[in-house]
Amino acid sequence: MEDTVDHLAHERSKAQFNVEEMKIIWAGSLHALQVSDRIAKLVASDPGFGKENRAVLSRKDLFKSALKKAAYVWKRINELGLSEEETSWLRFYVDELAYDYVHWGMFVPAIKGSATEEQQNKWLPLANTMQIIGTYAQTELGHGSNVRGLETTATFDPVTDEFIIHSPTLTSSKWWPGGLGKVATHAVVYAQLITDGKEYGVNGFLVQIRSLDDHFPLPGITVGDIGMKFGSGAFNSMDNGVLRFDRVRIPRNQMLMRVSKVTREGKYVESNIPKQIIYGAMVYVRQTIVADASIALSRAVCIATRYSAVRRQFGSPQNDQNGNGIETQVIDYKTQQSRLFPLLASAYAFRFVGEWLKWLYTDLIQKLEGNDFSTLPEVHACTAGLKSLTTSAAADGIEESRKLCGGHGYLSSSGLPELYATFVPACTYEGDNVVLLLQVSRFLMKTISQLQSGKKPTGTTAYIGHVEHLIQCGCNVKKAEDWLNLCVILEAFEARAIRLLVACAENLTKFANPLQGFSELSPDLVEAAVAHCQVIVVSKFIEKLQQNIQGIGVKQLLETLCYIYSLNLIHKHLGDFLSTRSITPKQASLASDQLRSLYAKVRPNAIALVDAFNYTDHFLGSVLGSYDGNVYPKLYEEAWKDPLNESVVPDGYHENIRPVLKQQLQNARL
Repeated sequence: MEDTVDHLAHERSKAQFNVEEMKIIWAGSLHALQVSDRIAKLVASDPGFGKENRAVLSRKDLFKSALKKAAYVWKRINELGLSEEETSWLRFYVDELAYDYVHWGMFVPAIKGSATEEQQNKWLPLANTMQIIGTYAQTELGHGSNVRGLETTATFDPVTDEFIIHSPTLTSSKWWPGGLGKVATHAVVYAQLITDGKEYGVNGFLVQIRSLDDHFPLPGITVGDIGMKFGSGAFNSMDNGVLRFDRVRIPRNQMLMRVSKVTREGKYVESNIPKQIIYGAMVYVRQTIVADASIALSRAVCIATRYSAVRRQFGSPQNDQNGNGIETQVIDYKTQQSRLFPLLASAYAFRFVGEWLKWLYTDLIQKLEGNDFSTLPEVHACTAGLKSLTTSAAADGIEESRKLCGGHGYLSSSGLPELYATFVPACTYEGDNVVLLLQVSRFLMKTISQLQSGKKPTGTTAYIGHVEHLIQCGCNVKKAEDWLNLCVILEAFEARAIRLLVACAENLTKFANPLQGFSELSPDLVEAAVAHCQVIVVSKFIEKLQQNIQGIGVKQLLETLCYIYSLNLIHKHLGDFLSTRSITPKQASLASDQLRSLYAKVRPNAIALVDAFNYTDHFLGSVLGSYDGNVYPKLYEEAWKDPLNESVVPDGYHENIRPVLKQQLQNARL
């Protein structure tokens, strides 16, 4: 290994803002920064949390390693007496997918959200101490997004006071639940409830699937792993599973009965707790996915930004202090900046909208507990739409970051291939992104239709109430600098969104059958939903800027990132902005001019901006994104760690290479 000098120190010295203040803003608070920083360093310094060689492990060894690490995580949590907040940060920085990801992220929340107090008192102590390990068995081989179409049945037998859980078809096999394949002892299973010969829709049931003594599947249960997934490492450390039931009987009281139940006599009864309460768990999961999107994108951007500052290529050689010719830093090329800096701005934008969603979820839960369901439709639309928008953008951004790193970005040691493979499923799980946008568009079409009755939109749809102004207004940008006005930018986004929405609403009236209209116009409705979601992100970024932000240069730089995020979206969706006449071609040209000039403001601050994410080298897991920028010695060292280099002469040489070289291959006869 060569020297360990900080090759990015000069870049850090250029920063024109208070980096420590930006770290606090990214973390959310000084307390959050202090706790996360302490736990991140604890994880990075503990050999038990090492992440080496994941990409070259066999599937079995990778899975076994994940089991060992999950057990070690649980051991350290108990040894250190970590709080719930500290535990959350520990699991975050360990950064390896295992069965406990679903146990804590979905199984436990499902019990909290859908079980009665009596059921929670029985099952949560067991789950919270991991005396049982759970999974969330909803998706089936034949159905994912269409939960109503699930085929698994739960038929009540009044003679024995039991439910009979059954998989009537091959496609009713539960498929994809993490932790199910080899680990989970219990599952929250979603099935069509049948009692007294009638169907009552999909309900949740707590089902034991493996013995707590020898871990074998219980009678009537077929369970296993569904096989290798995309990429090396990534989700392959998780045992995503398949599960079939052959008339498996469970006690009646293992139906999750918070919002509805079946009596001893077999009567279906709804409780006085409204069904809408169960949406709280779904909203929670989706808002956490938005937060995950900002993290995943920021990791990729951190790697690409640091490497772009280290990598030199082409250009007019300049002389360094020793008189040696040096090539141009890749980050100084405008083509690199125009691809990289909008991703950096997007990471910050998604972070801030994720913070707001967390607040929105808390507010929703308080309202639901008070039987106030007025904001539920909007919150559902927000979390669905922003989950779709941010995960799609983050997945594309990770791949773009890989390309920005050139050939070295294709190496597993860059950290980018596994990061992509780990994150990209988020575009599908918890709601396919296109399906979610169609749900958002239905909410928006309903909001538009209610305007005639005098109902005023509120919250994130409040701008729709200004439809007359937004339909008629014109953008008053006359020179490039006019785009440096947050009100001008927001109005352009609102005008584009409302005009797309009104056009869809008008076109829908041309269809006698509303369902046919939605089907035919679905691509337009998706575009309108995206436009609405972008209004939300831009507006929440602006709201963040209106807070009391301290620290030299911090607010100014965040404003620059907000302008870059917004103007880059105008550039990407120029067709929409022009076709709706939200801006003119001349104004679009001025927006592009202004966007280019903004990159110069980010350039000296780029390394410090990604430093503000406060990621350790352990967490990043990338030789290209290491803090000291000592890329090439680390790449060289990593190459020699590959198992192929354990021997000088490869296995198979004598059987398959030497005969070719020596022309000793036997010709086969027909």
